[in-house]
Amino acid sequence: MMPVVISVLMIVLLAAGIPVAFSLLIAGAVGLMAMGGADFVLGVLKTAPLSAVSSYELITVPMFLLMAEFVIASGVADGIFRAAAVWVGRVPGGLGIATALAGAGFGALSGSSTAGAATLASTSLPAMVKNQYEPRMAAGVVAISGTLAMLIPPSIALVLYGLVANVSIGKLLIAGVIPGLLVTATIALTVLFLVLMDPSRAPVRERFTWREKFDSLRVAGPVAILFIAVTGVIYLGVATPTEASALGAFGAMLLTAKEGRLNLKLMLDALSRSARTSCMIMAIVLGAHVFGYFITLTQAPHALVKLIGGLDVPAWVILTLLLSMYLVLGWFLDQVTIIILTVPVVLPLVTSLGYDPVWFGVIVVVMAELGMVTPPVGLNVFVVARYTNQPSEEIFAGVTPHVISHLMLVALLVVFPQIILYLPERMG
Repeated sequence: MMPVVISVLMIVLLAAGIPVAFSLLIAGAVGLMAMGGADFVLGVLKTAPLSAVSSYELITVPMFLLMAEFVIASGVADGIFRAAAVWVGRVPGGLGIATALAGAGFGALSGSSTAGAATLASTSLPAMVKNQYEPRMAAGVVAISGTLAMLIPPSIALVLYGLVANVSIGKLLIAGVIPGLLVTATIALTVLFLVLMDPSRAPVRERFTWREKFDSLRVAGPVAILFIAVTGVIYLGVATPTEASALGAFGAMLLTAKEGRLNLKLMLDALSRSARTSCMIMAIVLGAHVFGYFITLTQAPHALVKLIGGLDVPAWVILTLLLSMYLVLGWFLDQVTIIILTVPVVLPLVTSLGYDPVWFGVIVVVMAELGMVTPPVGLNVFVVARYTNQPSEEIFAGVTPHVISHLMLVALLVVFPQIILYLPERMG
């Protein structure tokens, strides 16, 4: 009964606008006090900060965030979109497809979903509007393409899942590659389907010469090298995710210098922004550590596994219910909060059903992607709305076909888990 009461307290605190970190910390501390008194709580609080943030792998978070800041400052997103538009411009809905490709390219460099959505909103969306694309469809593809940064490595969401679930971060990052490409293809095919159904949605197609196409690849070269430097060294076993994240941040700084934009002010701003975001994430991890310690002492996860394990239903039914829960949670909470709150409780149940924790991590992140574009939170939708001054309801309508196609892809990944596990199982 106590875990339920404390969980309700945490939800009330969140609903009252208390930051996630403090909601977790307060609820966990109240629960620990009810179990062992003030001295017990003080004992936990003395050791929790160090144990929560002493993980060596946690360094990947500020490094990947710093990498994202340098990538945004370099302005390469414009070049990635232009290169994609040149190569697929003649395809029906070519600029929409180019937006998906640019989202994948930018996501492979930044790992930040909201940054991806904001960048695409300022680069690809004006180009689509200029070429008479339906505003609803154009805004929808920008919002959903921004979520690719959550899945394609480097991914802050996968790193956090690995830290919370105690799963190999290297395997998780590599596991996101094939699903990330499939999500990109799903967005592109959805755009193509929408335009073929109604050509008026994207009436203008641009033509480009082969010279223009090959000239556009000059932008893709440094981007590809940086992606290979981060992902390739992890896959081959040459470097750990932590080392690769530092390499990525340094490479992104060199990329910014190559574009002629690196200066002392920009560097200090990038360091400051990445430090602030890192502190926020560390605070959430600390609060989750205290709350998780309370939940563990109550043996609630064990009781949940025992209860559901005793149900006379197939494992896929339970998994479907869990994924439905993640979809609903995505309507109200951001992906970091969802991962921190649910994984410690849900993962023991998932593994007891025979599912792989690396596979489940990727599935959780794909479901969190949907939460970024579904109401009422839909953070990416509101980011795009701010940049375009379009009503959020219009953008939600434009992104709905992509949500449906994403759910179909999730079903495919559930039925064929080897799609996700193929690369991790062959890592060096």
